[in-house]
Amino acid sequence: MLSSYRFIPAVLLITASCGGAALPVPPPAVDSAPSGSAPQTAVVAGGCFWGVDAVFKHVKGVSKVVSGYAGGSGSTAHYETVGTGRTGHAESVEITYDPAQITYGQLLRIFFSVAHDPTELNRQGPDVGTQYRSAIFYANDDQKRVAEAYIAQLNQAKVFRRAVVTEVSPLKGFYAAEAYHQNYLALNPDNPYIIYNDLPKLGQLKKQFPQLYRDK
Repeated sequence: MLSSYRFIPAVLLITASCGGAALPVPPPAVDSAPSGSAPQTAVVAGGCFWGVDAVFKHVKGVSKVVSGYAGGSGSTAHYETVGTGRTGHAESVEITYDPAQITYGQLLRIFFSVAHDPTELNRQGPDVGTQYRSAIFYANDDQKRVAEAYIAQLNQAKVFRRAVVTEVSPLKGFYAAEAYHQNYLALNPDNPYIIYNDLPKLGQLKKQFPQLYRDK
């Protein structure tokens, strides 16, 4: 993302087919057990954070989503610096959710199904660089266990035409992005990038997960 308003070549548009899935993305065979109603957080990265943020804001059981940076240090967690691709950061989102309503594995299923293409290495559609990589930043051993098992499950079942390349790394810190990046889709619905790349994701969320979709 070189600016907040970008020209997007049609040949590079991200579509709802997410990685050219050959089969519907199945639920995870390994998932976290319900652990009460205390809020928990998940941090994932899947290209430009605008669309990933918007998807999870429409998921039942999610109370908050923040766009930000993960994978690097706090001193380099600034949009222009992250955009160089040399900070270790990926554009990420921090999802706060109620584990009594939705599990960590269910969040990952949405992540792999409609939020991004998990088979693209160091890019998402028109956005290229390590800052746009597919990644799961786990906060504990349980999240690591679920994420690694799910990726192995999807690759073994050949759900996608290409292998899942999602990085699974420990969360060393999450740093909120600048204010103008927050809730970007809702505030900029006419941005061509949003229209072509991100609004289709919301349509697929509603279509594939009607029981988990909410309008607001």
